Amino acid sequence: MPVTIRSLLERKRRGERFAMLTAYDYTTARILAEAEIPVLLVGDSLGMVMLGYRNTLPVTMEEMLHHARAVARGAPDQLLVGDMPFNSYHASDEQAIANAASFLQAGMHAVKVEGGGRVVPLVAKLIERGIPVMGHLGLTPQFFNLLGGFRVQGREAEVAARIESDARELEAAGAFAVVLEGMPGPLAASVTASLTIPTIGIGAGPGCDGQVLVFHDILGLNRDPLPKFVKVFAPLGDEAVAATRAYAAEVAAGTFPDDAHTYS
Repeated sequence: MPVTIRSLLERKRRGERFAMLTAYDYTTARILAEAEIPVLLVGDSLGMVMLGYRNTLPVTMEEMLHHARAVARGAPDQLLVGDMPFNSYHASDEQAIANAASFLQAGMHAVKVEGGGRVVPLVAKLIERGIPVMGHLGLTPQFFNLLGGFRVQGREAEVAARIESDARELEAAGAFAVVLEGMPGPLAASVTASLTIPTIGIGAGPGCDGQVLVFHDILGLNRDPLPKFVKVFAPLGDEAVAATRAYAAEVAAGTFPDDAHTYS
């Protein structure tokens, strides 16, 4: 049964928590579909995870669409969200609408945009044109230069109030969900309770309706230091290093390929 925006909203009403994970390629998308992860995010985090950039800012629409098409082929029945990269919705509404439409043409079912304030009217315009939107508040990585780095947001009363207000405005504009990143758990829980649309936390505590992490992080494939909120569920990075070393050793020793792996 395909996952839809409507079924996600019904999960919120029933109080059913759900998982979201990033996916950047066909094979990962197939794995996550088999695992019945309902929502997949083609995140601009692919800039660091897949392309080796230092942050998300260099990621282009062309790069995002390349990965989005691959994910769409691997998991057509999941709810697929394309991350609008930096500078893809900043210059004009016309630019933003065209880029968001390109995501839907690439097989995504919705797009995600960061921030509140000036983004809220854009969200309404996208939805008017049949483009579903997921919001993103708190620690918004595309704004890390303004935020002074990747810092927890909402510890100050003024910032917390703005996050709560932005969340309500995004809902009123028609957003179907909001990612809450890098904020105190009580604040995220308060925002979640105030909305009728789902919240999806990342570094925002257990009080959200859903949780999202980077696929490579939960499998220990990211060799960089991980944030406090990431849990490694399987150390596949270490296993991959051990496996490739074993392969290289057998090649060097002449024991691979053996008769079982050679055509007669």
